[in-house]
Amino acid sequence: MTTYVSATDFPTLADFGHDPWWLIVIKAVAVFAFLMANPLAAILIERKVMARMQTRIGPNRVGPRGLLQSLADGVKLALKEGIVPSGVDKLVYIIAPIIAVVPAVMAFAVIPFGPMVSVFGQQTPLQLTDLPVGVLYVLAVTSVGVYGIVLAGWSSGSTYPLLGGLRSTAQVISYEIAMGLTFAAVFLDASTMSTSGIVAAQQDHWYVLLLLPSFVIYAISMVGETNRAPFDLPEAEGELVGGFHTEYSSLKFAMFMLAEYINMVTVSALATTLFLGGWQAPWPVSIIDGANSGWWPILWFTIKVWVFLFIFIWLRTSLPRLRYDQFMNLGWKVLIPISLTWVMVVALIRMAVGTSDDDDLARSLISAGAGLVVTALIGYAIWHLMRLPKAPEVASIRGSSVAARPAFDPMAGGFPVPPLPGQTIPGRSAAQPPSDSAKETTDA
Repeated sequence: MTTYVSATDFPTLADFGHDPWWLIVIKAVAVFAFLMANPLAAILIERKVMARMQTRIGPNRVGPRGLLQSLADGVKLALKEGIVPSGVDKLVYIIAPIIAVVPAVMAFAVIPFGPMVSVFGQQTPLQLTDLPVGVLYVLAVTSVGVYGIVLAGWSSGSTYPLLGGLRSTAQVISYEIAMGLTFAAVFLDASTMSTSGIVAAQQDHWYVLLLLPSFVIYAISMVGETNRAPFDLPEAEGELVGGFHTEYSSLKFAMFMLAEYINMVTVSALATTLFLGGWQAPWPVSIIDGANSGWWPILWFTIKVWVFLFIFIWLRTSLPRLRYDQFMNLGWKVLIPISLTWVMVVALIRMAVGTSDDDDLARSLISAGAGLVVTALIGYAIWHLMRLPKAPEVASIRGSSVAARPAFDPMAGGFPVPPLPGQTIPGRSAAQPPSDSAKETTDA
């Protein structure tokens, strides 16, 4: 996928660190404005799209066609009375929303928006800054955000928020391992960890084509990382009321909501940078002269980010929430082992084929073919993990056909539990009433 970008348009690490202070301030304000505008639009579009998919009307009262609904909700939350329940650890309770928001904003410092441009006569890259380990910086900063969730659940002094915080800890740890392994495959192929260097390495072909398994695993992991449906288990309304933010209201609740949507934008921007060529225009737009120069790349970058945001909305509307055991099995038994295997395959391909320009086509074809095979393996593993159990075999008892069920042990967990409907205690038929001792065990 050739993108026809001049080599001089791609920023390098040497282009950073030379901007005057006023230009750094302009960039920082622009990035912050981008991060504030996207959640406002995402909340409104999410409600509109979900209403459309569920045959509802959606917000249509505030502003023309409800366009000011997100702004009205923000003002309402800011002006509501902030209730602090008794029994909370007040200092941690107040700091937790800040810890959730700040890392989400900081992660965008190394995301490239475009090539080298001229701002008031000053040549500068459309990126706040870059590091030799830029992608690892994003991974490290976003990992800090989970502390805001954990501390919010712990400081609330309530059972349900605590359970939501604990779930979030296990969830983030599980899926960040798989996410980090997808980065390793990109690092091997790009030979750099800087975000600007990874974008430049995709000038001839995007990594979504060469490293398809990494893209699929990252796409699944980023949904789990942001606690979005169907992986929104830390705030499962059916069992945890509101999860870790049950005891929060007013502006502190709004900060948690803002952190969630900023994290969605961040992981979407990182996916765009790592796998979709970053700010480079897609084919056939890339053939047009000047499509990848000047300020146009900001448009291509934003469109790619919003494709991922729409997928977030689509998943929330379409899929039911997973059980927690399914969710953890998916991370530890499917994504992490396959990620490790795929990283080894990428390394072996580079060693066997070589890294010279003459070997580039062969390496690309082999990587794409191997990627299709591994992606099919991922699909089969997910299907095998999520499929429904087989129907129980039918056994004949006294001339009638009943389903043969596994034996039920009321003491299997170390303490007596009552049988579920259809289960019987060994040595007793389903029609036989339990004895007094069995009733006492069940009551216990």
